[in-house]
Amino acid sequence: MYVEMKKVNKRFGFFQASKDISFGIEKGSLVALLGPSGSGKTTILRMIAGLEIPDSGEILIDGNIVNDVAPAARGIGFVFQSYALFRYMTVYDNIAFGLEVAKKGKDNIKKRVDELMDLTELHGLANRYPNELSGGQRQRVAFARALAPEPNLLLLDEPFAAIDAKVRKELRQWLRDMIHKMGITSIFVTHDQDEAVEVADQIIVTNNGQVEQVGTPYNIYQKPTTQFVSSFVGESTLIYDYGRLHGFENTSFKGAIIRPEFIEAFKSDNPRFKDIIDISDKGTITDILFRGNSYEVVIDVNGIKLKTTRSLERRPIRVGEQMNVIVYRLYAFDGDGRVHLLENRKLRDMVKEEGPFEAYLYSNAGYFVV
Repeated sequence: MYVEMKKVNKRFGFFQASKDISFGIEKGSLVALLGPSGSGKTTILRMIAGLEIPDSGEILIDGNIVNDVAPAARGIGFVFQSYALFRYMTVYDNIAFGLEVAKKGKDNIKKRVDELMDLTELHGLANRYPNELSGGQRQRVAFARALAPEPNLLLLDEPFAAIDAKVRKELRQWLRDMIHKMGITSIFVTHDQDEAVEVADQIIVTNNGQVEQVGTPYNIYQKPTTQFVSSFVGESTLIYDYGRLHGFENTSFKGAIIRPEFIEAFKSDNPRFKDIIDISDKGTITDILFRGNSYEVVIDVNGIKLKTTRSLERRPIRVGEQMNVIVYRLYAFDGDGRVHLLENRKLRDMVKEEGPFEAYLYSNAGYFVV
């Protein structure tokens, strides 16, 4: 592992910001520290950078313990949320600043700055000042300045937070491509789950100063191990009486998380669903929200409010209509907050007895095809 934290603790007064933090990051990977505000993710990033000193535990970079190593000697580039550009310096001078401090020759500085301006797509902007740039351009200058001294590790603290949604989405892909092209180990902090899933090779989910789960975006989304991760990542509905739904029984589990893609809602007069009407629940539509490429539909099923999505291509529905609802699966959690995947028993039995459904049922969970 290129970056490691071993049982790291950090306290600010009475507040425990980090509790026995342990994880490893492979060289060349792009890793997201994901969690809500106050979860400890920025403290972890600052301790790796040397801007905060851990109370106990070890931080290793490239196999070397760096707890007592000064920030400037750690070989780290840092990109701040606020860009932190020198407003009275041009783009060129901002990028060249660290190289000039290191007393690199003028020719070497020009060559490196030109390379970075090409890499970060800042062509023709060398003589502009920060206030003459868009938010996306300023962020690219911040990236270039952090990369100028050729660091071995790049740290980014919510790098897209100050940028509008459309540019933010474009920069996500740009950052991912750039990092992989350079092969530099990178860690970025975010509270945006979409950002983490789209950009990162690995996600470290934090909550209350602890690491909840470490894994690939796919595993974090599809195989959550704790109640917090199952509810924080992805859209979800928390229910405690899931035994009232067809195909599920009350057990020792404390409750369950149901995602919109685990639900199919249909009209009872639709012949495509005739074989599963008997194992579905009746529900009433209480709200319909337009989401651009789909509708979000809220359905009351025996007093349980469930959310699902509905394609714009399906026939119109309205608030107050009766629907049949079937839940394919859910994430049940126990008293320790550990998650267990439960599948709809009645639906599974039907599939086993009758074979795959023919072309009339579709699930985003991937069980059925249209």
